[in-house]
Amino acid sequence: MKPPVVIVPYNPQWVGMFKEERKRVLEILGDKALAIEHIGSTSVPGLGAKDIVDFVVGVDRKGTADKSVDILQTLDYTDITLQPGHTEWFYCLGKTPGIFPRFHLHLMKYPSPFFNKHILFRDYLRGHLEVAAEYFELKKRLADRYGRDRLGYTDAKTDFIEEVFRKARSENPYDSND
Repeated sequence: MKPPVVIVPYNPQWVGMFKEERKRVLEILGDKALAIEHIGSTSVPGLGAKDIVDFVVGVDRKGTADKSVDILQTLDYTDITLQPGHTEWFYCLGKTPGIFPRFHLHLMKYPSPFFNKHILFRDYLRGHLEVAAEYFELKKRLADRYGRDRLGYTDAKTDFIEEVFRKARSENPYDSND
């Protein structure tokens, strides 16, 4: 049975957890990692989230992502990709050493519109704490509604997320999603 979606209050330790894991990943991937960014709700101060630190590793192409998956297995990452075949998002790798900390490492093409979209979303929430608070309330309601249905929970957030992207692009037309 899948565990339920649980949204917890913001944990300031998430930033440090990301920084430590970023260092480990950089040491093992070297120049294959063109960029590493903390993304998702755990990257927004004050925003509650699932207790899973998401981050993105930008690579130049699918072949580099394939090689990186093999290398990252030595750090106990496993492939949990749900939607293979995306042209800019290659893999999601999960790491759960015990119960906590838990990481999701996303391998994406860099640079790419898809990579930029994640950074734009994060930065908008960091700069608009009232929107981040709305998002937190939405996530708590959806977690209660969807329980163990993680895909349903994720899909139910889509309209809100897309609206944030529209607002972010309208405020920063130079940060294009093209």
